[in-house]
Order: sequence, then C-alpha cells, then structure tokens
Amino acid sequence: MTTVTAAPPPAPAWARRAAHAIAWCAAPSGLWRLAMASGIYVGYSDRVLRDVYGIPGWGVAYVVGLSVVAELAALFPLLLVGERWRPLRPRALAGVAWTASGVLVLVAVWQVVVALTVDSHTYLASGTPRVVWGFAYAPLLAVPPLLTAVTISYARRNAVTSRRG
Repeated sequence: MTTVTAAPPPAPAWARRAAHAIAWCAAPSGLWRLAMASGIYVGYSDRVLRDVYGIPGWGVAYVVGLSVVAELAALFPLLLVGERWRPLRPRALAGVAWTASGVLVLVAVWQVVVALTVDSHTYLASGTPRVVWGFAYAPLLAVPPLLTAVTISYARRNAVTSRRG
C-alpha cells in the first residue's frame, strides 16, 4: 500500500516577499565590497587597501568570495517559499536555510563591529564614504526578523501537512 503525502499549502505572499527581501538586503554590502575589490574609492586609501586588506592581491579573492558566499546564503530562504524542493525533508530544508542565512548575519555583524570599532576610527574616511558604507550595510539589520518570519511560515505550513498526512 502506498501512502500519499499531502503537499504543504503554498507560501503566503508576505512570506515570498520577505524571502526575496532577504536576498536584496545582502546585495548592497556585496556591491560595496566588490567596488572595494575592483579599486573604486570607497573611503580607504590605497595604502590601507594594500597593507590591511591585501588589495590588490589575495584580498581581492577574499572580498569577492565573501560577497558571493553572502549572497548565496541570502538566497537560501527562497527555498522555504518555493514549491520545487519537495524531495528534501522539510526540517532539513529549514535547517539549511536557517544556518546559511545565520552565517550571513554573523558575517555581516562581524563586519559592522569591526568597521565601527576599528576601521571607522582608523581607516575609513569620514563624510560621504561613511554614509555610503552605512547605507550599504544597514539593510542587513532587517535579515534576522525577515528570516524568522519566513522560517515560522515554513514551519507552520509543514506542520499542517504533517498533521493531515
């Protein structure tokens, strides 16, 4: 006898918008880092880029890699609102999305703390570069509540499915 598992109800529109917002929240800081890696002036002198961040050199790979990993982590919550990932177990999927996005948040908070305690007082030029940096990193503060809402929505939808099945 074959058991048919009921499909979870589709994600509400607000949860889909929140998952997309998480991906967009990571984009400005990634673009800011890519600008720094490509040599565009973001408020650091050439000496600071060379001596502290290793740009040009190994620092470029680090900064580009960090931007790519952060954006990929920010895309994981889209799995929680998509309908194509049914083969994965719901708890495993939620855990992967939560962990990947949690890493993004930790990296972002680490960068903000370092920038506010060390870089902003020592290396980053005041004025426009600090304002641009603030606008680039500020959206990351929205990631924890958005991620929590998307994960709760996912858990509720799959709890309904497991009770039905």
